[in-house]
Amino acid sequence: MEDAAVLTRAAARRRGLAAKESGALEKTGRRLNQRRPRRRIKEDAEEEATVFREVVNFNPDPLPVRYYDKETTKPISFYLSSLEELLAWTPLMEDSFNVALQPLECRQPPLSSHRPRTLLCHDMMGGYLEDRFIQGSAVQNPYSFYHWQYIDIFVYFSHHMVTIPPVGWTNAAHRHGVCVLGTFITEWTDGAKLCEAFLAGDSRSYQTVADQLVQIAQFFHFDGWLINIENSLSAVAVQNMPVFLRYLTAQLHQRVPGGLVLWYDSVTQSGQLKWQDELNEHNRVFFESCDGFFTNYNWKEEHLERMLGQAGERLVDVYVGVDVFARGNVVGGRFDTDKSLELIRKHGFSAALFAPGWVYECLEKSSFFQNQDKFWNLLERYLPTHSICSLPFVTSFCLGMGTRRVCYGQEQAVGPWYHPSAQETQPLFGEHKLPGDNRGWVKVHCCLADSWHGGSSLLLEGVIPPEVGNIAVRLFSLQVPLPHKVFLSLVYKLEGPTDVMVALELTTGDASSCHIGSISSLNAETGSRHRPRPLRVPPTKLARWAGRCGQQLSGGWIQRCYEVNMRGCLLRDLFVNLSRPPGSQEAESFICRLGEIQVVDANSLLAPLPQVQGVTVTQVRWQQPSSEVEAPSGHLRLSCTLHWSYLLLQARCFRIYCSERRRGRSASRGLPGPEKPMFLGLAFVNQYRVVDLMVEAAGPSQEGHVEFLVEPVPREGFQVPQAEWGRAALLYSAPP
Repeated sequence: MEDAAVLTRAAARRRGLAAKESGALEKTGRRLNQRRPRRRIKEDAEEEATVFREVVNFNPDPLPVRYYDKETTKPISFYLSSLEELLAWTPLMEDSFNVALQPLECRQPPLSSHRPRTLLCHDMMGGYLEDRFIQGSAVQNPYSFYHWQYIDIFVYFSHHMVTIPPVGWTNAAHRHGVCVLGTFITEWTDGAKLCEAFLAGDSRSYQTVADQLVQIAQFFHFDGWLINIENSLSAVAVQNMPVFLRYLTAQLHQRVPGGLVLWYDSVTQSGQLKWQDELNEHNRVFFESCDGFFTNYNWKEEHLERMLGQAGERLVDVYVGVDVFARGNVVGGRFDTDKSLELIRKHGFSAALFAPGWVYECLEKSSFFQNQDKFWNLLERYLPTHSICSLPFVTSFCLGMGTRRVCYGQEQAVGPWYHPSAQETQPLFGEHKLPGDNRGWVKVHCCLADSWHGGSSLLLEGVIPPEVGNIAVRLFSLQVPLPHKVFLSLVYKLEGPTDVMVALELTTGDASSCHIGSISSLNAETGSRHRPRPLRVPPTKLARWAGRCGQQLSGGWIQRCYEVNMRGCLLRDLFVNLSRPPGSQEAESFICRLGEIQVVDANSLLAPLPQVQGVTVTQVRWQQPSSEVEAPSGHLRLSCTLHWSYLLLQARCFRIYCSERRRGRSASRGLPGPEKPMFLGLAFVNQYRVVDLMVEAAGPSQEGHVEFLVEPVPREGFQVPQAEWGRAALLYSAPP
């Protein structure tokens, strides 16, 4: 049988490729070096930039279409469509574009707790839309998800056989402590043939497939798989399916800490494709072979009641499916999804929300943010939140999109952009009314109109009634064991004429053993809520972090910094307090925009940073401008790939710039000074693809010169001096 032979050969090949990820990347790095034909030299005059020389050539080497958009050469996320593609996959340098930089953040309670969970299954128009562009895209009105505090598991779903989650989703989810699953799906007649190929043979066949799935999750740094078999299975194949699931689950647990394998309710233990809408004796064998069970959507309350006996102690491992589109005979969907959640939580099960992007696909794009907030606010009482539990905690509230890019109050670029990896930690959203006559209220929502850093900010709007002195808005739930000394920072601005005052507040746990210095207690009974005193004169050693503290910044922003000394304390919550001026007897309305919040260990601010090293330029492509409108004559379009070395665990991301130097004389006669660097984009791995950069063409006896700069962005959020950035220069000449 041809398929069996393919699997046997693949098994042998997999055994030969059992090297760890570091070894695989070392090999791919050697391959990359072997295809670098460009001569590079070190020139002290170039401020330690490594120089690469290139003769312009309009016949570039083709790039593999799986990894790059064929029109632009932008790196893209990808999927695998066949068993042959899955078995043939092995890590290449191009794959590393799609590796998540952001580790899965610590969270409380952990996913392993017995609290009911919430799974979001993202299914949108076939998947791999604008989110496939790893370095972002210039799209108007993209879909964005930001209610992460309610979500425990994120599944990226498509109808391709092996759905590898686009790295932007993995980075954003991991930043919020949410684990990410890909999808392994087989469907209909072709799916039955595929399952027969790897399940109807000996154990080596399905173990080879499982090993590949585990290696893919491990390499790309996501957390496991949803297994969705939507075709009938032969007697032999269905007999081997539980064994395959047990092997896959065991291997994933061994190699991906916290990894999960979930099974979708479709096939019964007889091999029949027959959705049960519940966990029962016909599909229980699959549930017992993996980490969880995702039910189909056409259930009623009697299904839930029957499942109580089937699930036993693993009640929270049953994820009751809810189709937000409300297709079929379902309890609730759309803006009535809360009806489904009410019943699911009543019986103690976890929930699986399928396609909540309905608010984007089916409703007005111009009202997307309002509709998304409405949808999740209706579900809020059924969705327990989780807390962040690690430092540094730094967020600019950026959604990973915007109408312009801003860097610490300075505009970098104008125009729409979408880059899910750039999404920062999001707060608790919602609308709150004060008790009493309801004249006091506050709304918390995202806003693209202005930003301090990134593309958006957090907008707090409200009214403080005369009988109330202040409103405290809880933004973040945390459970962070605090070091002896921490520094906090708040960047904000008030819009319009107002005398409302803004302050940062926090709550602490472990009150009996928690000792706090240089801080005011707001609750005399428990001592758990505090208002730090502003840091008037930041320590000289912290100048790189606290250089703007206490200053009025560009665009009307203000930064306040705080120093807190603690011992034996647990940071529980972060609040922003808005208070009326003393003596005021009128209701005070306010519009407060938050640009950034930071909580940083003082010791980490003093630690030396690694240097960006070994910046290289490869995979150069030259093209003529397509028209005079695109660029004036005498210009070329340059695309190339930058690589560098840096300890990724210490980076939030990298900012990439370029500066072009005009040469009007021979290369041997020195270089004029560089122009101001132009921002190109963000990188979340140690490489970046420059695409269609307009540069001046080199004339006879001249040499064009473009320099690339790589700025590391530390996890603590401060700016690194330009002298410490990585650099590489490309010198290019016309063909002889």
